[in-house]
Amino acid sequence: MIADRFKSAALSVVILLALLMLWHVATLPDSAPAAASGGNAEYAALMGESPGAPVPTAGVPGPAQVGRALVDRLSNPFYDNGPNDKGLGLQLLYSLGRVLLGYFFAVLVAVPIGFLLGMSPLMARALDPFVQVLKPISPLAWMPLALYTIRDSEQSAIFVIFVCSLWPMLLNTAFGVAGVRKEWLNVARTLEIGSWRRAFTLILPAALPTILTGMRISIGIAWLVIVAAEMLVGGTGIGYFVWNEWNNLSLTSVIVAILLIGVTGMALDQLLAAAIRLATYPE
Repeated sequence: MIADRFKSAALSVVILLALLMLWHVATLPDSAPAAASGGNAEYAALMGESPGAPVPTAGVPGPAQVGRALVDRLSNPFYDNGPNDKGLGLQLLYSLGRVLLGYFFAVLVAVPIGFLLGMSPLMARALDPFVQVLKPISPLAWMPLALYTIRDSEQSAIFVIFVCSLWPMLLNTAFGVAGVRKEWLNVARTLEIGSWRRAFTLILPAALPTILTGMRISIGIAWLVIVAAEMLVGGTGIGYFVWNEWNNLSLTSVIVAILLIGVTGMALDQLLAAAIRLATYPE
C-alpha cells in the first residue's frame, strides 16, 4: 500500500513537471523585439515593458512569472487598501464565507427532506415532479430573481449557493435512506424500536456515507458557482478578483487566482472525502 502511494505520488510529480515544461515552452518569448511589429509594440506599451523587450507568445505569462506573482501575493494575503485592492487571502475568505453559509442552510433543508423522501415512497412520488423540474435549472438563472427580491448582492450570492448545494444532498440522502437493508429494518421493528430512534440509531449511520457523498458533490458545485456569482454581483470575493484583474489586463494575477481556486476546491473536497472514510465501515 505504501509503495503504491509512493509510486502514484512520484508519477504525479513527473506529470506536473511535464506540464510545467510544456507551459514554459509554449510561452517562450518571440525572438523578434517588440518594436518589430505594431501589435507587439502595443502589447509592450500596454504592459509597461520597454519597446525592445521580447514579448511572450500570445501574451500569456510563463510559469516562472506566475510563480513570482504567487509568492508576492501570498507574502501579504490579507491587506485591505480599499474596495478594489484587497489581498488574495481576504478575497478567498469572503468567498469561503458565502459558500459555507449557503451550504449550511442547504444541509438544514436537504437532509430532513431527503430523509422524508427516503422513508416515505408516497412522498417521494408526490415530490418527484417538483424536484425534476427545479433540479436542472442553472443556479445562476436564479440570480436576477434573487437580486430583485432580496435586493442585496451578498445575500443573493448566498441564496444561489443554497440552491446549487440543495439537490445533490437531497437526492443522495433520499437514495441512502431508501437503500438501507430491509432485514435491518425488520429486526428493528421486531425489537419494537420507535421511528425516531430507528431513524437516528439505524438509518442515519447506515445512510451516512451516501449522505456525505452528496455533501461532497455539493461543496464542489458550490465552490464552482460562487466564482461565477461573484463575477456577476461584484464587490468582494475570489470571483470578483478574477474579473477585476482581467479588467486590469493582469493575466498573471488571473492565473494565480485560478490556481488558488483549484487548490481551495481540492481542500474542501478532501475534507469531505476524509469524513466519508470515517463514516464508512466494513460490513
